[in-house]
Amino acid sequence: MVTQQRFLQLAEVSEILNISSAQAYALVRSGELPAIKIGGRGQWRVETTELENYIQRMYAETKSFVRAHPFGGSIDD
Repeated sequence: MVTQQRFLQLAEVSEILNISSAQAYALVRSGELPAIKIGGRGQWRVETTELENYIQRMYAETKSFVRAHPFGGSIDD
């Protein structure tokens, strides 16, 4: 039986989202991506459900942006 882990390290989050570790840290510190700080060294952990919620929010925001700007700007805006 394969069990999915409940919490991810920031390195795993950055790998899943294909972003830098600094960008993952910034998402957590800003509160945009909910996380907890655990242990004596204060390591950040992101619950897998919170990461999925974040991804779904980004899809919704992107869809709204595209609707509001159907042909304007470049893909990198």
